[in-house]
Amino acid sequence: MSARFDLVTLDVREPERMRAFWTEALDLFETEREDGDRWIVLSDRAGVRRIGLQRGEPRAGTVHLDLACPAEDFESELQRLVSLGAVPMRPARHEQYGSIVNLADPEGNAFDLCAYDA
Repeated sequence: MSARFDLVTLDVREPERMRAFWTEALDLFETEREDGDRWIVLSDRAGVRRIGLQRGEPRAGTVHLDLACPAEDFESELQRLVSLGAVPMRPARHEQYGSIVNLADPEGNAFDLCAYDA
């Protein structure tokens, strides 16, 4: 059997803080936990594992999450994410495919919010 994709795992300093952020940001809920807060898994409403949070030291890298929303919700969704603790890394911009803004979660993990044009 070959390897299969399981979930995205973020190394984080404060797993509880990051659990609170990502559960609210993506309407996820906690489905697994080990050793207090060493390992937490967040799943969607269908029970599909989406994000793992592992207590550790975040490392700079080239991987980030892309979140998508309808074009008409872009500004309100951006404001909602910022109210949860996200930090814009650059101003929002419009590209050929739609709107995008580069953000960081409360621990500095990069992610983008995208709204694709029809």
